[in-house]
Amino acid sequence: MNRSVLSGPVIALLGVILATTPAVAQDPDSTRIEDLEEQIETITREIERLYLGRDVVVADSSVSGFGPAASRVYRIDSGVSIGGYGEVLYQNFSAETEDGAAAGRTDVFDALRAIVYVGYKFNDKVLFNSEIEVEHADEIFLEFAYVEYRLREDVGLRGGLLLAPMGWVNELHEPPTFLGTQRSVTETRIIPSTWRENGFGLFGDHEDFSWRAVVINSLDAEDFSGSGVRGGRQKGSKALAQDFSFIGRLDYTGRPGLTTGGAMHIGRTGHGRDVGGDPVDGQLIIWDLHADYKVAGLEARALVAGSDLSDAAEINKLAGNVGAQGVGSSMLGWYVQVGYDVLRSSSSMHQLIPYLGYEKLDTQREVASGFAVDPANDLTVASIGLAWKPVSQVVAKVDYQMRRNAAETGIDQINFQLGWLF
Repeated sequence: MNRSVLSGPVIALLGVILATTPAVAQDPDSTRIEDLEEQIETITREIERLYLGRDVVVADSSVSGFGPAASRVYRIDSGVSIGGYGEVLYQNFSAETEDGAAAGRTDVFDALRAIVYVGYKFNDKVLFNSEIEVEHADEIFLEFAYVEYRLREDVGLRGGLLLAPMGWVNELHEPPTFLGTQRSVTETRIIPSTWRENGFGLFGDHEDFSWRAVVINSLDAEDFSGSGVRGGRQKGSKALAQDFSFIGRLDYTGRPGLTTGGAMHIGRTGHGRDVGGDPVDGQLIIWDLHADYKVAGLEARALVAGSDLSDAAEINKLAGNVGAQGVGSSMLGWYVQVGYDVLRSSSSMHQLIPYLGYEKLDTQREVASGFAVDPANDLTVASIGLAWKPVSQVVAKVDYQMRRNAAETGIDQINFQLGWLF
């Protein structure tokens, strides 16, 4: 920690304490004590920001796991809030697969996402928040829409179309908030981001911990496949609701710049269907452990996620999967990312962040008897890249991804991304 940088806030903090303590001693009024505590908390947060650096200021404005732009409605006194984010992605594919065969992939330039957040704060207890997304320039989706009620300052209730509180990018997916030009494969196939369903839940925080618990309509097992459970998302559209799932999440945030915790999903996914007269429960457990650390120009993130699915053979019959198409009865994936702002010690307000990433994933770690394994689903992705932020809300990224799999059909690619939030 730079002592000279922190000397001003520290002196100010001591001054507040010295100036206020005698008055409190003479007049132990609870209001004056609360005012003193608020002043100390404000100065403490400012010291933390100076220690962590400019790179964490935007992320620090997140609320209840949402990204900075999605949290705008929480930072107004009342009325309408508008925010948004977006990204444009160019992908250049290698001409050959890892085994030397012709790749046959065509390069793609995609206006991937453009999002508008619209919220309305009725009063200190009640608000509405929503995300409207345009994908690939011509597909419109409702990403989430919920009404929230604060039962008390540290506990709230929300209901509607909700984001599943698992992993990192399912809730915090605005491009300037994460390294890499693309979302991780683990958080696409095992945690099927962006994952949203209809339901209700509770959330809260207490000192160094935050938590969320939701009940949502379950994924639809009829659309599971060998590449994962992503196809089972119902996205709030006339969703089958014979089965419901529970998701719980707990995070520790007691150290400045650090968030670490875990989440678990459990629920049946068969929705009352049967195969040959036998009911298909399709109980699906998905879990993850995650950690994120930002301090003094350093950014590091790690996640491991896995799943276990019962009745995998019956679900494959229900879905019409044969051979190596079958959904895995067990899946496992993990990744690590690390980057550093090389301009941190300069006078420039820009950020220039070289970064590395490594990911390992197998969506058919185990399969049901009678089904084969597709070795292409045993995947490794190594990335090296560079992110430039002229301001904290805008980012340009480029990275090279080396993709390998057990079938030796992996295709390397170079990606360019332009992203923003407001």
